[in-house]
Amino acid sequence: METPVFPRMHVSLYVSDLTATVNFYTAFFGQPAAKIRRGYAKYVLDEPSLIISFVENSARVASNFGHLGFQVETLEQLNQRLAVARKAGLVQREEMGTACCYAKQDKFWVNDPDGVEWEVYYFHEDAEFNDPRYEAEYQQASSQCCIAPAAQEASAEVLTTAPMAFTLATTSAESGPACSPGGGCC
Repeated sequence: METPVFPRMHVSLYVSDLTATVNFYTAFFGQPAAKIRRGYAKYVLDEPSLIISFVENSARVASNFGHLGFQVETLEQLNQRLAVARKAGLVQREEMGTACCYAKQDKFWVNDPDGVEWEVYYFHEDAEFNDPRYEAEYQQASSQCCIAPAAQEASAEVLTTAPMAFTLATTSAESGPACSPGGGCC
């Protein structure tokens, strides 16, 4: 039996200022929100398949979870997105030819109004090392790369994951999906 592929990923983030968030993400995604209501906005992206919603609740904003990102297929796509982000004044920094997360990448970063970082990158090839400058950033607690700080680095052994503790349920045509693109769900 083949496991069905998830058709679209959903992410929901708390934000402190919905207007600023909608302005930022409309520029960053290059499309308007699919739905805007009091304290709520949702974008439905086709490529990559993503539903991302924003709930205005400044008390629950937490931008220290890591970062989000998009991998592009070609350097041309990266350069196009970088040009658009530069024109909109969104680019926080650029890292071309870097070795981060044990991969050679070209990338740029943007921060939304609440400080949530987005990485847009092109993957060249795997690498056996990380750029040494990230080690210095970790020592200053301002790292932007996605590797663990030196004090918490994993050993060189191959890490494996345990089997899932639950079975993914499929939805039947009769019950319908609990959350559908463009539907009333978050």
